[in-house]
Amino acid sequence: MFYRVAIKDHIRVPPDHFNLEVEEAVLKMIKKKYEGLISKDLGVVIDVSKVEEIGEGVIIPGDGASYYDVTFDLIIFKPELQELLLGKIRDIADFGAFISIGPIEGMIHVSQTMDDFVSFSKDKTLSGKESKKSLKVGDKCRARIIAVSYKDIMNPKIGLTMRQPSLGRLDWLEVEEEKKKK
Repeated sequence: MFYRVAIKDHIRVPPDHFNLEVEEAVLKMIKKKYEGLISKDLGVVIDVSKVEEIGEGVIIPGDGASYYDVTFDLIIFKPELQELLLGKIRDIADFGAFISIGPIEGMIHVSQTMDDFVSFSKDKTLSGKESKKSLKVGDKCRARIIAVSYKDIMNPKIGLTMRQPSLGRLDWLEVEEEKKKK
């Protein structure tokens, strides 16, 4: 889920930024510190949306930089357990499919792709034996988050499933809706 969150932090502005306006220098340093940051508490930081308030600067002897108490808003993507997401299949391996969900990707284990015996073919397709459903690179799908791990902070792991009702490749869902109507 995408969120806008307010953050208050001490921002260090080095002396080589003193030639800039305070607002511009502070914004540059916030962006340097936060953009692309991945953390368990925030999720994935997408952008700094705006600076709300900049307190008075303090120069610390020996450092030479000025420090400001700053309140600012961040746009973040934080995957939540049980959240439904739309995504696009980016890659398929023999053990499952990788799906782009916002700024990161999740993985759907082969056992979670469909209620059927699933086989992998060399042309990067997962196929159901009885249902004849297939999943290939570029397919748009709806999935549910079943696991989130920040153990490796630079590469968070998102586990997904498509084996529940109303989940799967979007055209599969349209076929199911037509069957229900009849």
